[in-house]
Amino acid sequence: MNLRSKSAPARAIKRLLSHHEIATLLLLLHAPIDAIAATPDVASLQEYGYVEIVSPDASSPKVRLTEDGNAVLRGLGVR
Repeated sequence: MNLRSKSAPARAIKRLLSHHEIATLLLLLHAPIDAIAATPDVASLQEYGYVEIVSPDASSPKVRLTEDGNAVLRGLGVR
């Protein structure tokens, strides 16, 4: 029996996250970080769609959470 409505988006954690990746999501919850300071964890989080690189100006691209990244934190009870 499927309790989810047809219009509700299916959001699920795509894989288990390491403690470093969870810590990175928590850091990004409070503020975007410079892409230059990004760790390898940011690359894996970007691959799974939890973070994105935005460029408000060409000189300083930033890494920030996506809606899916926020959903992961809500699932952990953070937000």
